[in-house]
Amino acid sequence: MTPAAAHKRITALREQVSHHDELYYRRAQPEISDYDYDLLKRDLADLEAKFPQFASATTPTERVGDDRLEGFVTYRHRQRMQSLDNTYSEAELRAFHQRLVKTFGREDLAYVVEPKIDGLAVSVTYEKGKLVRAVTRGNGEEGDDITANARTIHSLPAELKASKKFPVPGVIEIRGEIFLTLAEFQRINQEREEASEPLYANPRNLASGTVKQLDPKLVAQRKLEIVLYGVGFCEPAVTDSQSHFHELVKHWGLPTVERTWKATGADEIWAAVGQLDKLRHSFAYGTDGAVVKLDSFTQQREAGATSKAPRWAIAYKFEPERAETRINAISIQVGRTGVLTPVAELEPVALSGTTVARATLHNKDEIARKDIRVGDYVLVEKAGEIIPAVIEVNLKRRPPSCRVYRFPAHCPICGTAAIQLEDEVAMRCPNMNCPAQVRRRLQHFASKACLDIDGLGEAMIEELVTRGWVKELPDIYGLRREDLLTLGKSVEKSADNLLAAIETSKRSELWRFIHGLGIPHVGVAAAKDLAGHFRGIEPLMEAKTENFIANKTSVIEGIGETMARAIIGYFNEPRNRAMVTSLLEAGVQPQAPVKLAGGSTVFAGKTFVLTGTLPHMTREEAAAKIEAAAGKVSGSVSKKTSYVLAGAEAGSKLEKAQSLGVPVIDEAEFLRMLKG
Repeated sequence: MTPAAAHKRITALREQVSHHDELYYRRAQPEISDYDYDLLKRDLADLEAKFPQFASATTPTERVGDDRLEGFVTYRHRQRMQSLDNTYSEAELRAFHQRLVKTFGREDLAYVVEPKIDGLAVSVTYEKGKLVRAVTRGNGEEGDDITANARTIHSLPAELKASKKFPVPGVIEIRGEIFLTLAEFQRINQEREEASEPLYANPRNLASGTVKQLDPKLVAQRKLEIVLYGVGFCEPAVTDSQSHFHELVKHWGLPTVERTWKATGADEIWAAVGQLDKLRHSFAYGTDGAVVKLDSFTQQREAGATSKAPRWAIAYKFEPERAETRINAISIQVGRTGVLTPVAELEPVALSGTTVARATLHNKDEIARKDIRVGDYVLVEKAGEIIPAVIEVNLKRRPPSCRVYRFPAHCPICGTAAIQLEDEVAMRCPNMNCPAQVRRRLQHFASKACLDIDGLGEAMIEELVTRGWVKELPDIYGLRREDLLTLGKSVEKSADNLLAAIETSKRSELWRFIHGLGIPHVGVAAAKDLAGHFRGIEPLMEAKTENFIANKTSVIEGIGETMARAIIGYFNEPRNRAMVTSLLEAGVQPQAPVKLAGGSTVFAGKTFVLTGTLPHMTREEAAAKIEAAAGKVSGSVSKKTSYVLAGAEAGSKLEKAQSLGVPVIDEAEFLRMLKG
């Protein structure tokens, strides 16, 4: 490559890396995978090494990515907070060891190997054992103060547990990662899908975006977790090794990585990485690599650091599992709010232990940006090991017959011209009577998470909508037995069961009714909060801004400005008000939350986690009893969990409870406790 060509390529790469830095660190909305992002930075670093005349001290490969945002107070780290150099190669991992062998003149260097959590880097400061501050990495020198948001993380203690054997220093910065468990990520995405909102791409982006919310009450709705594994400034010093530091962290009551390996030399490092690779899929969080650190703090100081990263540590990142397959078609899904979502229909391919046949393409802009065409061969990856995503097109295999995909100008179901609302990427079908939207609204309304109308499943809804018997939610309550009996042979019993379930749903809990309406942004948790506060659908319909936000503060915990606007906007829409009124006129009487007899608050301040199959009640019924007695139900076990209610075939939650010493109870004990 000529110097002129190199200069042109370096300039282009710098622009690309800067663009992706902005998306990754500040917006938490990356357009490319971590692997491709790292390759871009590697290409830039290699070219700068070959052509030093074009290198710049401020190039992104020589600095820590800056995650600071407007709206947050910045705080200077007492000790610089660096990032790590990455490698995807065994050879480079061994070369890392050899560089340190050369520095210290010995082969038997001791290391600690840790899981690399895919989250947002954070530094928490304890003074005299008390939590005083949490700060993002920022630019390495200073970061955003996110203390208020960090305090919503239930596993992060406000005070350290000190002892003679494990003393607490006067001041210590402890470095770690804020993340979301895979289960919590799936829960949030399920609620967004039910609310017809775009799904989040992966847990890391969601965790990062959540931490940078300005409203801690909104942050609290998403159950962030934290893991702590490194030390920054510490006065006085309390340990001289990484392995001993892990012991300190555990005894202080801080959450840390669940498994580490001690290794001596390159062979043992590589063996530990292999063991981690086998175990990582069983972890509750995303693990995208292994971090290898010199164990001795004295050796760490002697090895030193570059302006970006320590020389005594490196991150080995597992290459994402990808598979190449062909796009046979691009279909359009119509959501219950009319959003048109393109989906790649794939030649089935094995990926991360499952067979993938479909992958979301998000929106028309995503298709255009990646130039995705029907017939293309594409690389598919499970983003965050959860959602199948099309990463890129293999242009070398593009068949001549491929044509640029034209996003439909009309709804593929009802033919109505699609629209694009201001400030939205998504295309929508504006026809509220579109059969696809009606079906999705009905499915949501009748689902177990809403009014739980047994017998009103997908097939029945399809039949009812096709025949024109149900065009909107209130029509459910006007179904006639004589009509249902015409649907086929031997339907008398199923028709009677369906009508009985519909009748029962008229007195469903208020929160189920609120959730069933499909108000944007309102999932199960928010619906319960609204039901507990307003205690009736009519007061909620008439609520104004001041009923949700007063003096810039949320009146109802968990309900912020965005959700308040969505709720008010929903009930200000005449069509929605008319629909709710029709439901009430049809005999629907949502039941306000009630406490157990005597107004029991026996579980006040207690948090339960449910697992396994209970002998005499469903987990939903048990959860309702807990909440009625002023308790809370969580989806994950932590040190702050009060009890784990376990039934038959309890799984990993039971194991975690036992490892943390959380009390485990059965149904009989639960009922005894409930009686007080």
